[in-house]
Amino acid sequence: MFIDHKIWVGNADTPVYLLPKMANRHGLIAGATGTGKTVTLKVLAESFSDMGVPVFMADVKGDVAGLSEPGSKSEDMDKRIACFKLDEAGFSFSGYPVTLWDLFGKTGIPLRTTISEMGALLLARVLELNELQSDVLSVAFKIADDHNLLLVDTKDLKALLSYINDNSKSFEADYGKISSATIGVITRAIVALETQGGDQFFGETALSIADFLTLGEGGKGMIHILDSESLINNGKLYSTFLLWLLSELFETLPEVGDMDKPKMVFFFDEAHLLFKGTSKALLEKIEQVVKLFRSKGVGIYFCTQNPRDIPDGVLAQLGNKIQHGLRAYTPADQKSVKAAAESFRENPAFNSYDTILNLGTGEALVSFLDEKGIPEMAQKVSILPPRCSFGAISEEKRTQLINSSLLYSKYAKSYDPDSAYEFLSRMGLEEQAKKEQEKANQAAEKEAMKKEKEALKEKEKEDRAKKRAVQSVGSTLLGTLGREAGKAAGGKFGKFGQRLGGNLGAQLGRSILGTLFKK
Repeated sequence: MFIDHKIWVGNADTPVYLLPKMANRHGLIAGATGTGKTVTLKVLAESFSDMGVPVFMADVKGDVAGLSEPGSKSEDMDKRIACFKLDEAGFSFSGYPVTLWDLFGKTGIPLRTTISEMGALLLARVLELNELQSDVLSVAFKIADDHNLLLVDTKDLKALLSYINDNSKSFEADYGKISSATIGVITRAIVALETQGGDQFFGETALSIADFLTLGEGGKGMIHILDSESLINNGKLYSTFLLWLLSELFETLPEVGDMDKPKMVFFFDEAHLLFKGTSKALLEKIEQVVKLFRSKGVGIYFCTQNPRDIPDGVLAQLGNKIQHGLRAYTPADQKSVKAAAESFRENPAFNSYDTILNLGTGEALVSFLDEKGIPEMAQKVSILPPRCSFGAISEEKRTQLINSSLLYSKYAKSYDPDSAYEFLSRMGLEEQAKKEQEKANQAAEKEAMKKEKEALKEKEKEDRAKKRAVQSVGSTLLGTLGREAGKAAGGKFGKFGQRLGGNLGAQLGRSILGTLFKK
């Protein structure tokens, strides 16, 4: 509850406050299932909204959307109001401005990004690629950048990979050898992601981070809620999307230094999924973003069952801690509780380890930063009740919230821009047309050569016919002349000489003709 320019979180012997100017120093909300983390999240979200600070949070169980509706009187609420003397502080039931989002566009406004904006590092995590496959994916992104290929959706990426595979030899000199088998593995991973709804998440219209920094009616900060009931089944996609969102906020928002209140607060529920199976490179990036986000005016609050889910490098950046109850049934559990207790500044009035083990629902061990940024001593606190509804909202109310949002018309419908898939398809068609034209030209040239050859053969045939005709006529003529000449010469020897001379004369005439045609 926001009161006297402070966030009233709960009561110990006296009210316990989170200072707005320290809210961007990040925080941790931890505790076993059923200990009250969701109520704490709602109380904090309400206070930030009352301050005019936009909030982003995930709805894993389906009840966070109850922030949109005011709570109602009950015997239990009457007891809580009396216990905290909330009526004296002006407590009243109230709903808050809420925008509902859904990566799959079913239970909220569609929330999309593009393949290019996601980047190779985060996408490799979603696709669960090994180091070699991740490197090849990074090379593919580099080729896309170098050739001005826009990667919007999954079909763009598949078209790019296919193009690289078909032309691997031409890329080898500049980018190294690219294995066809590795490209096949990446492509299959993309297809698997599409079957899980990834083809709906990647596309246009992509989210503009500026739309998360909006205010609702009365100047209250808009509470953006990502419906995650079905998304949580795909932990990689869920956590990678939130990582992308953090990255976008970090890269988009300007440096603002210390402020009186945050520009935005980001609640990361089920935070253990963020770090599970995370590569060293990605973990280093997360630690860097968390460390530097303070200068952007954004507060990040990790919500998880056990503080040990958070790497030490990140945990060290979380100055505001709310620890709900933990249970220690095994030696490993006891070690976790001990680690959680030791992360607090010890209060001599009680033992933190025993206190954490015995916290009831709605109770927490709390330590916030004071005005100088120094962690306060741990305090056992009873968390305030929220002003909004405890439960989930109806389907009718959800539909109303979605359709009435000013952002619905901007993001409701997707469109397919002219990107890598279309460009490579056109290039493929052009190459195919070029090949077909070359093939047609070759066929025409072959046909022309065939016809020329046939014409030459025909001419040779005609020449041979003419030659035979001339030979025949000449042979007859010269044979006759030779015979007559032979007869005349052989006539001196009588009839026998005449006949012999005629035959020899004819043969001689034909021989002369044959010799002439050979030449």
